[in-house]
Amino acid sequence: MEQQDEGMSLVEHLTELRKRVIWVIAVLIVGMVIGLIFAQPLIIYFKTVPPANTINWNVFSPGDSLRMYMNFGLLVGLIVTLPVAMYHLWAFLKPGLRVEEQKASLMFVPFAFLLFLIGLAFGYFVVFRMAFIFTSSISKNLQLTETYGISQYFSFMFNIIIPLSLLFELPIVAMFLTKLRILNPMLMRKLRRYAYLLLVIVAAVITPPDATSMILVFLPMIVLYEFSTFLSGFIYRRQLIRDKEWEDDKS
Repeated sequence: MEQQDEGMSLVEHLTELRKRVIWVIAVLIVGMVIGLIFAQPLIIYFKTVPPANTINWNVFSPGDSLRMYMNFGLLVGLIVTLPVAMYHLWAFLKPGLRVEEQKASLMFVPFAFLLFLIGLAFGYFVVFRMAFIFTSSISKNLQLTETYGISQYFSFMFNIIIPLSLLFELPIVAMFLTKLRILNPMLMRKLRRYAYLLLVIVAAVITPPDATSMILVFLPMIVLYEFSTFLSGFIYRRQLIRDKEWEDDKS
């Protein structure tokens, strides 16, 4: 009978997970539709601001224009879906958290969304523009004619800003995992050298082969990691205090 109860509990758990995944997918579809509606004004906006306002866009295949609509639809859909997906993740994990942990972890959702937007802005206005200027200067030094395809232009942009925006979620992820007692500041300090190496690789991949560009990306990543370690330590110390108070009350 006990095994049957555990089986039913597992089935109910999986059913709840399926419902929440369906909700997230539904919001993603709605967000993609919104993105498709606003794709044209967004593309025109990017065409009128630096660095795109100094170049001419071209299409090299019949599918380039459609691909741009779909890419913008997907990007807007992901932005709209992110806070909803984070909320459902919190709601799914909520039964395993204490009451005070439930309230505190719920606050992660708006801050995670805000950090994602800050990462997008930093990636576009700083890193992408700097990378584009660098690559464009190389073309001019080689006396090459700059003929840019719209698909290649936005692929270059998305490959920079999306990984950076996800990396800006690192403090929230560290806080959330510390709340769940999966991560702690001691582990983050122990893994620091490996994390730095990984961040160097990421910075080298998403930026052009230029030391200045890589350093400009790598330094904010280091700040994010150390800030994440600090936040993890803050939460970890509060957990130790609460655990001690609980043990004192129990005794």
